[in-house]
This record gives sequence, C-alpha cells and structure tokens, in this order.
Amino acid sequence: MPRPELGMGMRRREFLGFVGNAAAWPMAAQAQKTPIPIGFLASGAAGSANSATQIDAIKQGLRDNGLVEGRDYILEARFSAGNYERFPEMARELAQAGARVILVNTILSVRAAQNVTPPVPVVMLAINDPVGTGLVASLARPGGHTTGMTTLNEDLTPKIIEFQHEVIPKAKTIAVLFNPVNPTNPVYVDKLRSAASAIGITVLPVELKSRETLDAVFSTIVAQHPDALHLVSDSGNIDLSDRIAELALAQRLPSFSTVPSYAQFGGLIAYGASWRQLFIRSCYFVKRILDGANPGELPVEQPTRIELVINLKTAKALGLDVPLQLQQLADELIE
Repeated sequence: MPRPELGMGMRRREFLGFVGNAAAWPMAAQAQKTPIPIGFLASGAAGSANSATQIDAIKQGLRDNGLVEGRDYILEARFSAGNYERFPEMARELAQAGARVILVNTILSVRAAQNVTPPVPVVMLAINDPVGTGLVASLARPGGHTTGMTTLNEDLTPKIIEFQHEVIPKAKTIAVLFNPVNPTNPVYVDKLRSAASAIGITVLPVELKSRETLDAVFSTIVAQHPDALHLVSDSGNIDLSDRIAELALAQRLPSFSTVPSYAQFGGLIAYGASWRQLFIRSCYFVKRILDGANPGELPVEQPTRIELVINLKTAKALGLDVPLQLQQLADELIE
C-alpha cells in the first residue's frame, strides 16, 4: 500500500495544477483577438439585389486577403437607399462604432467619410474620377487618409454609343438617366451628348434623384419617345438596375450602361469595369491598412480589364438582332 503522505502530495500537486489552469482561462480568453469593425457606407437600399451583390463581393475580397468574418472582422454596413444627405450622419455612426476602415462607393460618401474626426482610413470601392473631383491629390500619391479603386466610365462613354449604333443604327434620340447630385454625372452626360451628336443622335437628359421618383421619371422618359435609354454610372441609381431594366423592357426600350452588372440585371448591353472585381480588389487596401500601411501612400488603382456584357435574352424580347461580330467581342453573353 502507498504511504498516506505520498497520496496527499499527489493530490496537492493535482489541485495546484487545476488552480493554475483555471487561472489561465481568463487570460487565454483575453488573448483571443477581438473582431475589427469595418464600415461600409452603401449608396443603395439594404434589401436590394445590387446591395446583396456588393456585400458578397466585399466579403469575398476580405476572405481572399485572409480576413475571416466573425474572427477577424465584423462588417458594419449603413444603407442610404439613394438619400446621399444621410452620408455624414452614417459616417459618424461608423466612426463611433469603432470602424478601423470605412468602405465607400460614391463621391459624396467618400467626402462624408473623409470628414470624420478623428480621421478614419477610407477605401474607395469604385469611384468615378477621384482626382478630378478632389477626393485624392493624385493616383500615385493620394495623400490624406484615402485610397482604393477608380473607374474608367467617362473614357468608355463614346464606346457604349458605338455599340448602341451597331444594334440600333436608326436611333435618333437617347434618353440619358443620371443623378445630378453626383458631380461626375453631368460630365458623363456631356460626353454622351458629344459622342451621340457626332453620328446624328440627340441626347435627352433626365434627372433621377431618388428611388421614390423612379416611376414618375420613367413616365417622363416614355413621353419623350426615345429610341434608347442610357443609365449613367451612379451608385444610388445603379442600385435600381433591376427595376430600370424591367421598366425599359416593358416599354420595349433598348437600354445601355457602363456598368456590366446592368446587363446582368436585364439591360441590353453594358460595357465597363466589373464593379464586383473592383470591390474584391479594394479589400487588398483594407488588409494593407490593418497591417499598418498609410492609406495616403498606397497608390489608387485603375481597373485592368473592361468587360462587354450582352443580354441576348433581352435582345430577343425586344426583337433586336445583335450582330455576330459584336457577340464575338463580348466577355459574357446572357441567353
């Protein structure tokens, strides 16, 4: 039989080991990383198909950069539903929630995020002309607390007119749906007007300031009897892509845009940089910033690929034949 004092010693060591391990538990729990809040100032509505696509792209981009939702970050999204005057308040909310980075996808949301005090790094997801609108000093050295991705929509405007002319060569008038609150939209309208007038087409500008006015605005468009519709790139209006495409089809109106997802939602033809790919790439900047990089020293990037998307299902519904040569140029044909 073992001596009693030996058994008591073993029990004492086991007890001390247990106490030591128990004391370590709170320390281990404290050592676990707390997920970092990442803010997103969304231009669209929370329940829209477009917003869902954007959220999915952001999460994929963060995942591609090794950031796991719930473990490494929590995505705090605020949706303006096209009401851009809400951006300053929503930006302050995100800052107060401890957002380490704020993601933005339209010019006024960039400005709202840039005005937060104390400053929070700002990552542009897909912004029109950030240098020309004064959001950054230059693409190579943006300065301040802002970096991210830009688009090439203005440069692509003449090309989308060319594609339209190939599909509906007899078109004489184009309704151009744009948001006057977006400072780049009037510039795009002027570009469209210049490109269209060169081939004898008249541009009919139509303002769309909010989603609540869409039906009334479309009635105005229909009353003008245009031969085609162009949706100018604006995050709030692009959020209505599915509804705009549906209304255009109901009126047998061929519609075009420089945002590829518009054709995926039912528009006839779209030509531009994939917003999904821009959103995914933007998350590279998020990771760099969280690792300690200065956003003002991270060069703003431009898209490296432009996509042509043609919705042949929509063409068929409109009774239009898309030239085979144009189909062969397409990156995606929707049938």
